[in-house]
Amino acid sequence: MKRLPRIEQYGLIGDTLTSAHVCDDGTIDWLCLPRFDSPAVFAGLLGTQKHGTWQIAPASSAGWSGSGRVAERRYRGDSLVLESLWRTPTGSVRVLDFMPPRDGAPQVIRIAEGLTGEVEMVSAMRPRPGYGSVSPWIHEVGGRMVAEAGADALWLDTCVPQAEKDGVVVSAFTISADQSVAFVLSWCPSHAAAPDVAAPETALAETLAFWQDWTQECTYDGPYREAVLRSSITLKAMTYGPSGGIVAAPTTSLPEEIGGDRNWDYRFTWLRDAATTLAALLGTGYRQEAQAWRQWLLRAVAGDPENLQIMYGITGERDLRERELPWLPGYEGSAPVRVGNGAASQLQLDVYGEVIETLYVAHQNGVAHCADTAVLHQRLIEHLAQRWQEPDEGIWEIRGARRHFVHSKVMAWVAVDRTIRLAKAGALTIDVAPLVELRATIYQEVCDKGFDPVRNTFTQSYGSQELDAATLLIPRTGFLPPDDPRVIGTVDAVRRELSTDDGLVYRYPTCGEDTGVDGLTGDEGAFFLCNFWLVDGLALTGRLDEARCLFERLLALRNDLGLLAEEYDSVQQRQLGNFPQAFSHMGLIQSALLLQQMATQSFPRHAALAVPAPRSTSRSTRQSTADLTPHA
Repeated sequence: MKRLPRIEQYGLIGDTLTSAHVCDDGTIDWLCLPRFDSPAVFAGLLGTQKHGTWQIAPASSAGWSGSGRVAERRYRGDSLVLESLWRTPTGSVRVLDFMPPRDGAPQVIRIAEGLTGEVEMVSAMRPRPGYGSVSPWIHEVGGRMVAEAGADALWLDTCVPQAEKDGVVVSAFTISADQSVAFVLSWCPSHAAAPDVAAPETALAETLAFWQDWTQECTYDGPYREAVLRSSITLKAMTYGPSGGIVAAPTTSLPEEIGGDRNWDYRFTWLRDAATTLAALLGTGYRQEAQAWRQWLLRAVAGDPENLQIMYGITGERDLRERELPWLPGYEGSAPVRVGNGAASQLQLDVYGEVIETLYVAHQNGVAHCADTAVLHQRLIEHLAQRWQEPDEGIWEIRGARRHFVHSKVMAWVAVDRTIRLAKAGALTIDVAPLVELRATIYQEVCDKGFDPVRNTFTQSYGSQELDAATLLIPRTGFLPPDDPRVIGTVDAVRRELSTDDGLVYRYPTCGEDTGVDGLTGDEGAFFLCNFWLVDGLALTGRLDEARCLFERLLALRNDLGLLAEEYDSVQQRQLGNFPQAFSHMGLIQSALLLQQMATQSFPRHAALAVPAPRSTSRSTRQSTADLTPHA
């Protein structure tokens, strides 16, 4: 019988090379080796046990029925070492799951520790490389089990007997109090020599030390420190250490609607996602990640901003062609399962704003000047100046006709505005006069064409009736001050017209069985990031108590390990979409920082944020600075 764990029943472990998803029944159902974007060797998350799983659990709880779940689980301190506690009639046992960060090949280490009495345990590993499509050759070499298929070899080491049966490596053992049994799964190329046998306890100590050292750099000490630190750890876990690229999520094709086809591969580095993630990390004291990402950006773009992609592979790959895997039925029947992402070829003008904004934030946070980055920055702004008036696919990567999305134009304004600021600060050598003119032109066009005066709200695109939660970012970017009636009206309109029955908000309207503005059928859940934007909008427009209430409600929607997927289904009360999602955790951090700032600073919001507009001093056309917002 197929078990159907909810997305939030999974925990994440990782080594900044790749990651694994561990269910609360002790099963690893998703693991890509050796990188985030490699084919999965365990793909049960998108199918059944025959597509690859590895369970370690008490024998009475083991199996694919889903009936046996841990009594308790948590991360050990501020780390990615996952502890799962089982209680049985004969005793209790704890299983530690982790992946040691290291320069060499990735490993998954699982240590069962007896706590009380005696417990009969089972380890059952069914490797299925190629996203569950390949049955490997499993055999014993020198007392070690190895599963080989094509270019990949998986070595499983343990101190208890192992046997292969019907493609499954099985170990049955009894563990008593104060005893421990470790399993180490190591990947290496099949043509290479066997990897060394690891020392699990040493690897555990080194892993805990790695995370302890990293988390000590966090400078946030506000009321939501636990949530901010857990989100920061999660974002770090989604960073590919060797290159500095950050994946949007470590999974593919977890659905935005159960049974639907809005299933996408997020195991790549979006310029937008990575830039905003780094802004969040910079806000909590992490500069090294920003420096690494800046170098990744230079390599990925390769001096060719005219052909800028909105996403790249984690080491800068450009070919991300999308295809379907028909042998995988999808999570709870949500098909198709896709790998690669066709949105890589889209035009999304807002990414110029997010990238340049991050370079600006890095400068504000003391990241050293880089001459090569300055050259790239100048070429990016020159290219944007030529293209900002074009329609695009926008932040939500629509698969319908291009439009003049308001958010895209606002972020084009941000790109120009931050470039002017950096030039005035001496960080860029560029003529600002035409940029000042361009900034004013973009501003006026957005106000004229992207605003509905009847409903007192900015709309999704020029001339449209649809709304878009991305317009909640207008006050955070500094495009308009928070006390502007148009900003307040937009916040209220989004709350009113894009809300779920329980008050969360969607990204934009979808049309069920009909094709919507995004070119797709079907619906989706409330988007976590958009709800954090709503927190920000409420706080900036003077409704701090409401903002804090919504923020704490969103915190309560995290799973028991503090993790968030992309969306939330308010009807079925479950998480949806790829998991965990960088956007969601970035939004959490940014909102926590803003709430702390708004609660502790005594400046008048409108006076501190407003500056004169380039062309007019009237209220209808004034602009604002982002110097005191979290993005600035």
